[in-house]
Amino acid sequence: MKKDLWIGGEYRKASSYIKLKNPYNLELLAEIGVANQEDVLASINAAQQAKTIMADMPAFERAEILEKVVQFLKVDHEECARLIALEAAKPLKAARAEVDRTIMTYTFAAHEARRIHGETVPMDAAPGGQGRIAFTVREPLGVIAAITPFNFPMNLVAHKVGPAIAAGNSVVLKPASQTPLTAYKIAEYFHRAGLPAGALNVVTGSGSKIGDVLMKDDRIKMITFTGSPEVGRYIREHSGLKRVTLELGSNSAVIVDEGVQLNKVIPRIVNGAFAYQGQVCISIQRIFVHENIFEGFVEQFVSNAKKLKTGNPLEDDTDISAMITRGNVQRTKDWVDEAIHNGAELRLGGSAEEAVFQPTVLVNVPLKEKVSCEEVFAPVVHINSFCDFSEAIDLVNDSKYGLQAGIFTNDIHKALQAAKKLEVGGVMINEIPTFRVDQMPYGGVKMSGMGREGIKYAVEEMTELKLISFKTE
Repeated sequence: MKKDLWIGGEYRKASSYIKLKNPYNLELLAEIGVANQEDVLASINAAQQAKTIMADMPAFERAEILEKVVQFLKVDHEECARLIALEAAKPLKAARAEVDRTIMTYTFAAHEARRIHGETVPMDAAPGGQGRIAFTVREPLGVIAAITPFNFPMNLVAHKVGPAIAAGNSVVLKPASQTPLTAYKIAEYFHRAGLPAGALNVVTGSGSKIGDVLMKDDRIKMITFTGSPEVGRYIREHSGLKRVTLELGSNSAVIVDEGVQLNKVIPRIVNGAFAYQGQVCISIQRIFVHENIFEGFVEQFVSNAKKLKTGNPLEDDTDISAMITRGNVQRTKDWVDEAIHNGAELRLGGSAEEAVFQPTVLVNVPLKEKVSCEEVFAPVVHINSFCDFSEAIDLVNDSKYGLQAGIFTNDIHKALQAAKKLEVGGVMINEIPTFRVDQMPYGGVKMSGMGREGIKYAVEEMTELKLISFKTE
């Protein structure tokens, strides 16, 4: 099967193609078109031509298009889940959950399309403002470039495409090279739903080559990117005056205070650490546990982690499957071995079978080790102890990242202290940092990025505020 590029409302042949393989068993899935500079420029041209049509389209029509996409997703729910499982090696039950979330994301986008509004401005609040009426409106930016990662190939596309369409923009989408099939399927859904030709274009191939064209073209008014800090920094530094939203990952931490019921919180934390092989931006990587409950916590955590089933992502009971590439497996093994060599204690896992890295638990890890201070993006977690609660907050903050953090405590004063002191974009109290629902504001500080996703907040990023003032006397 060959997948051509989607430009101007139709498939367009590429000059070359690459093989797309299943990460689990390396089975050939498709041949994917590789966009060259001419193709990317053609996609920008198509989006530029469609931007006026989109800006003039009534809000209810944009909402109805999004609602039709939701219905297509509901009808093809299992097909979409299997497609995610095949191209991303995401366990089927997690892939089904992603389709559920994608449905909600586009549903929220449809809602937001109907309620984009401005406000009146009390001009006479300042001397000289009397005799005037003023109000604001929100207008679409124009052409938006969206660059998405492999780990949520359908829902993270929805978090960029959904609000962009809701706000009346046109889009050039560059999905991850490993997970383009779901992006093409979404493009087909939007086409069937009546989205004007050129309002959504999908180009696949080299991220650096496509990205460079998008960054240099002045017709692109915004770049929304989810990926590595290194690429995010490059985009920020080379995008000129374009608006930029960056979601760049984390090494998310959770604090477990004494007095919490371990049998209730540990299964939740295990899920937050190992879901989709730990390849989640807000996957739990660092766990800080009060010294009075440390050994009991570690024992129960390891016991729960041992119950996770590894294997084929298409099997209903699989919890953990292949990492996205064999190279990432080797990198993870090297980081874990290095931590053990430097004093960390291995309590579980630490090895791989083919592309499947076993759930791995380390304790007492030096915080300068890569498995702690870098983003491991693998089924690896470390557990360290703390004595004083303020120390725990300092340990969490001792990171170049700051996306989300979690805390489990029965003490409201500690919860409020954490809410104020943690240097992150989101504080989850009595919840894991991996928690996210798709309408909430989502984004980080420090090297975790800038700007916010979550449909309402993304719409604000993707629109321009205009003031209209009438002199009445």
